[in-house]
Order: sequence, then C-alpha cells, then structure tokens
Amino acid sequence: MGAKTSNSLGELTITDEVIATLAGISAIESYGIVGMAAKKATDGLVELLGWENLTRGVRVSTQDDRIFIDLFIIVEYGVSIITVAKNVIDRVKYNVENLTGMIVEKVNVTVHGVRV
Repeated sequence: MGAKTSNSLGELTITDEVIATLAGISAIESYGIVGMAAKKATDGLVELLGWENLTRGVRVSTQDDRIFIDLFIIVEYGVSIITVAKNVIDRVKYNVENLTGMIVEKVNVTVHGVRV
C-alpha cells in the first residue's frame, strides 16, 4: 500500500518498500548493529543480510499518514543491547519522519542475534 499525504496541489504516496529502505539504511548505520536479520521460513534459521537485502529485515505498515516499522537486527557482541535498540529507534524515527514528512507512530526492534 504506502503512506499517503495530500495538500492543495495533489496527493503523495510513498510505498512501503521505500520506507523500508530508508529505515534499513538508518538502522544499519547505527553503532553496534552488525546487520539486519531475516528468518528463513523453511527452517527457522536467522540469516544476516547485506546492503542489497536490507528491506527483508524491515516490516512496514501504514495507516493514512502514520507509519509503523518493525526492525529485525543482529547486534555486535559486547555492546549494550538496550542502548543500541534505543539509538536505532531514535535514528530510524528521526530519519524517516524528516525524509517523508510523515509521522512514525511506532518503531519496534527485535534482536535476532549477537555476532562477534
């Protein structure tokens, strides 16, 4: 679907994939993040995703001009998971709101693993 906003000049629709890409790039640039995670449906294993597959570690849902984002991440060993998750939430929310002009209602972070 996508997030929609309108004004006197017309309507703007930003697809969920674009929002997922923005959120994935913002998350992967955060300190303590090794990468995004995606579960393989066949065997339940978590795989580390590279830059080309960032959107597989992000789920986006939209309602009108409000955005809900779920991130699935892998963190670096030795960092505070709570601090990393809070920084990821703040960075993703800030970047997506500033780049889209729409409201990010919620950012949920799920840590799927720790890598050395």
